Amino acid sequence: MFTRSKSIKYLVSLVPGRRRFGMYRFLPVFFCIGGVMEWIMINVRIGKETFYDVYRRKRSEREYEKKIADGLIVINEPAAK
Repeated sequence: MFTRSKSIKYLVSLVPGRRRFGMYRFLPVFFCIGGVMEWIMINVRIGKETFYDVYRRKRSEREYEKKIADGLIVINEPAAK
């Protein structure tokens, strides 16, 4: 029975290009994983929003709060009766 480290070494040895590319032979795999993650963040909706919908909303909220803090926007509160 293989130990865990021997199993990992065996799986790593199955990836072609060891002599020519060395550890860079894994670069295409990680590039593809990154592309899939980006596609998921753009296109997959959880509830009604994607990741970028949430990102844009939070960014605009932070900019609005910063403008309020800097005094560029004044919020008029309703007069007390």
